[in-house]
Amino acid sequence: MLKRNVAALLISAAIPIAGYSGQQDPLESPLWDHMRAKFIGDQEYVFDSNVKVTVPEFAEDPTQVPITVNAEALAGKIDKIIVFADLNPIQHIFTYYPHKEIVPRLSMRIKVQQATAIRAAVLSKSGVWHVGGGYLDAAGGGCTTPSAAAANNYWQDHLGEMKSKFFPREKGGRYKLKVVHPMDTGLVSSIPEFYIENVEVRNSEGLPLAKLELSQPVSENPVLTFDVRDGSQGHRIWMRDNGGNEFENAL
Repeated sequence: MLKRNVAALLISAAIPIAGYSGQQDPLESPLWDHMRAKFIGDQEYVFDSNVKVTVPEFAEDPTQVPITVNAEALAGKIDKIIVFADLNPIQHIFTYYPHKEIVPRLSMRIKVQQATAIRAAVLSKSGVWHVGGGYLDAAGGGCTTPSAAAANNYWQDHLGEMKSKFFPREKGGRYKLKVVHPMDTGLVSSIPEFYIENVEVRNSEGLPLAKLELSQPVSENPVLTFDVRDGSQGHRIWMRDNGGNEFENAL
């Protein structure tokens, strides 16, 4: 059975593991070995409590589950972050490539099909994966529930519309962004997959500061929250979905 009290299981120091060692998964997921092979391969990895994944104790709505991935302790040493749900029919949730001007902390809402471990695997510039996670209890069905857009034509006229807000912080600031998009998984009969695949945070000159590769389990009308070290604002957001539609807006 998956462990629920992650804090009690992830020790304060990282547990070094070279390749596939058979080391017990702190979350005791039946699919950990498969997930490791799929997303990490035979590269060296550690279970590291410095990689924090925050999830609710129970997913009241399995189509809109808030999660936060925080790898601030490894800031400046990160190549990419891969987030996945062990027991989802589509495990990959997103891959994040944060720039040094972007704090490696990201919040969003996702869909889950059942109770599952939610993990973040952080690849350091030294080539070692740092793995953290949390256990999410859920009634399930989130990935096979039709989006609200399926019964409402509102999204067709408002596809890609964005709303954002900036919250100044002691150092830098925080953006919260919402975009209109059905994010269909393709797992509902007669509704093909239709979701945002790529996101870029750009500076005022149009240069990318962070990149996101999203998958179908991201919730309908995605809400993204991320932190920047530069509090002057002037950032822009660009998105493209799997239908080739592109959206861009000032934040």
